[in-house]
Amino acid sequence: MNAEQKRVQENSESQVWSQWGPYLSERQWGTVREDYSPHGNAWDYFPHDHARSRVYRWGEDGLGGFCDAAGEICFALAFWNGQDSILKERLFGLTNAQGNHGEDVKEYYYYVDNTPSHSYMRWVYKYPQQAYPYTELVNVNAARTRQQGEYELIDTGIFKDNRYFDITAEYAKATPDDICIRIHIVNRSPETAEIDVLPTLWFRNTWSWTGRKPTQQLTATDGGIKLYHPDYGDYWLYCDHVFGNSPSLLFTENETNFKRLFGSENPTSYVKDAFHTYLIQGQSEAINPNQIGTKSAAHYHLTLTAGERVTLQLRFTHQPVEAAFGSEFAALFNQRQQEADQFYTNLFPGLNEDDRTIQRQAFAALLWSKQFYDYDVHTWLQGDPGQPPPPTERLTGRNKEWQTLYTKAVISMPDKWEYPWFAAWDWSFHCVVFALIDPGFAKQQLLLLCSEECINLQGQIPAYEWCFSDVNPPVQAWAAWKIYQYEKQKTGQGDRNFLEQIFQTLQANYYWWLNREDKDQKNLFQGGFLGLDNITIFNRSAALPTGGYLQQSDGTAWMGMFSLNMMIIALELGRSDGVYRQTALSFLRHFLNIAQAMDRVGDDHHLSLWDETAGFFFSALTLPDGQEISLKIYSLVGLAPLLAVCTLEPEVLEQFPDFQAGMEKLIQRRPDLMQHIASLKLKGKSERRLCAIATPEELKRILKHLLDESEFLSSYGIRSVSQYHRQHPYHLNNQGHDYVIDYEPAESTTGEFGGNSNWRGPIWFPMNYLLIESMQRYYRYLGDDFRVECPTGSGNLMTLKEVAEELSQRLINLFRKGAEGRPIYGDITKFQQDPHWRDLLRFHEYFQGDNGVGLGASQQAGWTALVAKLIQEVNDKAFYDQLGQMLLF
Repeated sequence: MNAEQKRVQENSESQVWSQWGPYLSERQWGTVREDYSPHGNAWDYFPHDHARSRVYRWGEDGLGGFCDAAGEICFALAFWNGQDSILKERLFGLTNAQGNHGEDVKEYYYYVDNTPSHSYMRWVYKYPQQAYPYTELVNVNAARTRQQGEYELIDTGIFKDNRYFDITAEYAKATPDDICIRIHIVNRSPETAEIDVLPTLWFRNTWSWTGRKPTQQLTATDGGIKLYHPDYGDYWLYCDHVFGNSPSLLFTENETNFKRLFGSENPTSYVKDAFHTYLIQGQSEAINPNQIGTKSAAHYHLTLTAGERVTLQLRFTHQPVEAAFGSEFAALFNQRQQEADQFYTNLFPGLNEDDRTIQRQAFAALLWSKQFYDYDVHTWLQGDPGQPPPPTERLTGRNKEWQTLYTKAVISMPDKWEYPWFAAWDWSFHCVVFALIDPGFAKQQLLLLCSEECINLQGQIPAYEWCFSDVNPPVQAWAAWKIYQYEKQKTGQGDRNFLEQIFQTLQANYYWWLNREDKDQKNLFQGGFLGLDNITIFNRSAALPTGGYLQQSDGTAWMGMFSLNMMIIALELGRSDGVYRQTALSFLRHFLNIAQAMDRVGDDHHLSLWDETAGFFFSALTLPDGQEISLKIYSLVGLAPLLAVCTLEPEVLEQFPDFQAGMEKLIQRRPDLMQHIASLKLKGKSERRLCAIATPEELKRILKHLLDESEFLSSYGIRSVSQYHRQHPYHLNNQGHDYVIDYEPAESTTGEFGGNSNWRGPIWFPMNYLLIESMQRYYRYLGDDFRVECPTGSGNLMTLKEVAEELSQRLINLFRKGAEGRPIYGDITKFQQDPHWRDLLRFHEYFQGDNGVGLGASQQAGWTALVAKLIQEVNDKAFYDQLGQMLLF
């Protein structure tokens, strides 16, 4: 066991190494938590222009920093190039209303390295030397239509002639509470340039909301800044000299500048934006000459010649140190980096250099995307004792039904700028990837999502803070089983306690779905948009403009998958507790009725969601007069039934004779259900069972669409909508209105479903990953004799195992360096060819359906980090051969 593995194990037992980490958000402004407006206008209520001057209620943000696990003590970087109108203390981006395709961060920053214990971390930022083009970015994007691409920072020409600083923040923990810091700054331009660097230490303002005075304090001390906090005691931030000079120490209070924002008097002389005022406006009176406060910075003014590199050294420690920057300081960084190399090499040996780079940075991005998240909905709605009461409209507005939700923890974020809050189905995919490097954290995160602090009294899992009541796909049971099986395969023993805890909570969620999302109690489910935003012709989160309701192919399929996952978990728990065996049979019954409902024909004269002519599943629209219309849209909605599949091995059936007997009895009584439980005779009297919504015959027909390069199959994965609809848009005419969907490989051209709804063609990692897994599951039952053309029409026959690997390779190829560079970066020369850019990766939200260019949120590592798992699977043949068994019971 190497050093980092020991730290991971130690942290799993005591949380000692997780006290400090990269938990600082990259955007607290514009979030729902900070919105105290009457009507929920979060972006407008707390805009970027307020962020430097106005205190946050529920969190903090900064550049490339860290904080403690309770978000009380924060450290981050700030810069000024002598030209900017604003001190660069946080990332800038467009709000949802400003962007022609929704909110979008307009900065270049990269998560290069990180370990699960955060013993070593590295972050890179590209800082222009000219004035940052805030106004240009806002105005040009505002002038563009939805048919045009986004106007990015690189498009402004600000990086021309390499006139920028390369800034790398590097952190190495000597002990869990002794953090060594190096800030490397390189002048990439051909001329001398100046830069001010302000490593900043401050306290989150937790006192204004209670009316109490802060007892925490920062003061100047020999060699740096001393910190006192009533819960943490004393800490020191040592700041090394550079060019023979010590930095200036600046102090102020983390208090709102009421005078600047609202025209009223400030209760204190020193306010949050003091360093901006001092540096850019030249007002020395803005900072506290007594060198005391709740926000402080070490100010370095640097002049760098062309190509020059300067390193700043700091140390944040719980114990005073006489020689903070001795020889052991540099040695520690080398040691921690070597330990990180060893950790990842030992976990995933045999990777080539490019795949290792992709995987390592995917893990780094996932680890950097942890964030301290504080949200007490009851307090948020009612208001704080030390503040004026919120407007009365809030009590009937957003999230009013969720007053039991209370989170104050470090959680895994989809993206710390565009999505600096949890999203339920994203979170589950994060946990599956985290299990590869830190299974303890993966389990803790999934249990947190399903805890009484998050789930409501009816059993619903919250979606995300913009609307907790939205419905996301119920993938938590799938994630729990994946984590359990992976840990069991690696260690020889699964965590039964974890599995039992998660099962108990998920039962409540399962029955919430049964009771709330099956409108007619016919085992056909709604669910709303289900995370797929504008993938169909209607906004599925709102009342349908036609009236009536949808019988959703994907909503029903998710419930079929949920049923099988719960059945499998119940059987596993039933190995030592017979109570669960009857529960497993109950979930099987639910699954069979759901599967049958999707295929139903005849007696009740309702449409089947399976279209025999098309060889595809479609949703059905039920109008107020009872008329039913099949929505013949070829999309992921119709591929989702492939996800509801599992295989029961002979030894399982033999171990649970009562379960097998109950299954046989059910089949005898309902032979019409038999098509969804196939049986394969093995040697002797053994048999293997396949439970699936899509029968093998239906699977083969669906795969003709899925593997057709003129439909779903792209060079880089499966498109969310078939390319067939490029030439054949789907139209529905109802009461004089034409509802339409076509194929849009990049950003959506309609704003009807929100500015950043983009599920009409692009490639999305989560659904691709689940489809790959379904191929592996089907292969376990169907074996080598079941072959399909891949691509369709090519004459090239593949087993489903080979299809799964082919899809995996196509997804990984999004990031791999080919003859023309990495597909994610398209035709951007600097990103593809410049040695200081080309190996820095961003893990985008989704990818252009035809050429693979990265789109949407630029660092949504949460589910795009699944590429790290795919790399492991396709490179580790022994693991890959075992994978089919791991996916089964």
